Amino acid sequence: MRAEQLTAPVTWHGEGPCWDPVGERMLVVDMLAGAVVDLSSLESPARHSVGSPVAAVVRPRADGGFIVATEHGFSLFDSGFRRVCELAQVLDDPAIRLNEGGCDAAGRFFCGSMAYDETPGAASLYRVTPDGSASVVLDGVTISNGLQWSLDGSRAYYVDTPTHRVDVFDYSVADGELSERRPFADVSGFDGAPDGMTIDAEGGLWVAFWGGGVIRRLDPESGAVTEEVSVPGASHTSAAAFGGASLDTLYITTSRQHLPDDAEPRAGSVFAVQPGVRGVALPVFGG
Repeated sequence: MRAEQLTAPVTWHGEGPCWDPVGERMLVVDMLAGAVVDLSSLESPARHSVGSPVAAVVRPRADGGFIVATEHGFSLFDSGFRRVCELAQVLDDPAIRLNEGGCDAAGRFFCGSMAYDETPGAASLYRVTPDGSASVVLDGVTISNGLQWSLDGSRAYYVDTPTHRVDVFDYSVADGELSERRPFADVSGFDGAPDGMTIDAEGGLWVAFWGGGVIRRLDPESGAVTEEVSVPGASHTSAAAFGGASLDTLYITTSRQHLPDDAEPRAGSVFAVQPGVRGVALPVFGG
């Protein structure tokens, strides 16, 4: 399959696509610019500054609005992206920032981190509960990226990009604990490195490959590649998410980061494809 360019370049380092079912809009982040980009109008997307570099994570809240992972912590915002309150700060090292993550079925928010210079093992994965308390659930990480739970919530799939693997944990929804980490899919033989990830209604995992210009679907049991979506003219594919009223469109973010000037004029655009399978309504933050 081949994705179509949906917007002009609207980000420098596009990440974190998130469908807002209340506002019926796709949101993406321009990470290092510290902005959430609202694609309600594809011709004139609205930009909302969050006051710092924004991690590749924005998730709806049960109480309305959003939880946003900023550079070093987590804040609650209303539906217009006005800050309601700071929830938790988890990083005090300016060399490290938050990155990708998601919510489990119980409304906990998980978000990883990475060093700006990609120092091996310098990062962690954090868990934020609906009451705002935060804790480390995994350390020794390098570039924490895709995180997605199986449809029944019993497994958590996870990407630490330099491993060139998608790993899987057993997961306890009752207490939010990860256990029994093991390799799920070795993707070292493919172009690009695994980045953001989402899931479809059949349990298939759609993984963006940074540097590969492609999204690949992995079978939820075997980890085998069952579909590929090429993203023409944008090699730095960063993440994907299902959206639209029927969740039948896969939105794909791309980045201009680390590319020579004018090397890829389409980089930073949002792309889309209808892959013939629907997504699922992802859990929201319980706070």
